[in-house]
Amino acid sequence: MRITTTVLKSLTVAAVGALALTACGSSNTPAASSPADANAVKLINEGKLTVCSDIPYEPFEFVKDGKNVGFDMDIAAEIAKDLKLELNVIDSSFDAIESGLFKTQCDIAISSLSITEARKGNMDFSTPYMDDDLTLVAKEGSGITDIESAKGKKVGVQQATTGAKFAKENGLDATGYEDSGLQIASLKAGTTVATLGNQSVLGYAIKDDPTLKRVADFKTGEQLGVAVPKGATAMLDSVNATLKRLTDDGSLAKFTETWFGSTN
Repeated sequence: MRITTTVLKSLTVAAVGALALTACGSSNTPAASSPADANAVKLINEGKLTVCSDIPYEPFEFVKDGKNVGFDMDIAAEIAKDLKLELNVIDSSFDAIESGLFKTQCDIAISSLSITEARKGNMDFSTPYMDDDLTLVAKEGSGITDIESAKGKKVGVQQATTGAKFAKENGLDATGYEDSGLQIASLKAGTTVATLGNQSVLGYAIKDDPTLKRVADFKTGEQLGVAVPKGATAMLDSVNATLKRLTDDGSLAKFTETWFGSTN
């Protein structure tokens, strides 16, 4: 679902990761465990759940009034609470998350990350916490009603996303952008005639703009999950336990209503 961001962010992630390893003495030095965790979950920073997320990406993660908020941030806070840890969010590049490099500086990654077979080679995934298919958005009266009517015209997508892959597979002339804000801006400016991406993000982005509408939805079976480093079984079990609790007690449904309303 998410994009690959700038090289600068990637270098920053790598540099911070290298510093973290240096501080430990060597890459083989085990990370600290929280004394509050009965399962001895390995942590990058003692007493904290360090979470990597590519910010901003409304409504999943973004900054409001100086605080990290959003659907994913609510889930991350609950995972930290169940582990009796302080939540520490790091603004990471999505390429670092997607590649699995996040493990050098974070315990988990939550960033509207679609579960794919390719990504499973770099990380382990929680049980899915959201279904998120694709949608095509266009201006009212544009004549764009489906994939066929968009062919031969400029269509905005987010770089390195399932939406970009879908566009390529369906023969669209896709222009890649770094975030959904730029996607929508290009559509409003007329640089593109339509934009393709996940229903959650694009639905949220256009919900207050009557000039834009979802003209076609595509069932792709896409699901989002929380990522943990390969083999981090104790952490994965803890994350899954929290997701089950949030599902069973109705909290996840409340978070969904808060952040997506009827657009999800």
